Amino acid sequence: MRRPKARQCAALPCRRDADGALSVLLITSRETRRWVAPKGWPMPERGSAGTAAREAFEEAGVLGVVSSPAIGRYVYEKRLSPKRAQRVEVEVHRLDVIEELAEWPERSQRTRRWFTVREAAEAVEEEGLAALILAIA
Repeated sequence: MRRPKARQCAALPCRRDADGALSVLLITSRETRRWVAPKGWPMPERGSAGTAAREAFEEAGVLGVVSSPAIGRYVYEKRLSPKRAQRVEVEVHRLDVIEELAEWPERSQRTRRWFTVREAAEAVEEEGLAALILAIA
């Protein structure tokens, strides 16, 4: 497998339900409407965990406590155009959600939804992300 040249940072927003079960928040991507974790290009001034927390706020409208170090990594093909893709390695940080906002920067561009761990793993296309979701249970 080729080593990816590009890197991103992602948050895996989680919460405990009233019955103690763990839930995972996913969002839709803007272009393809697939279920994904909030992620983005690294912000050097924030570090990986800080970037993940910022993306969770901007894309999913949640605030919380972010894990450092990361819980893992996965690789995916980022679609740049209909004919071009780029391999990207994503560093994933768990984010224990403290607050879910009614308004956030990308609210009009995305849908967010809470899933059980198993449902979240089945909803995402990236096998590596699915494995990380299952591993947090």
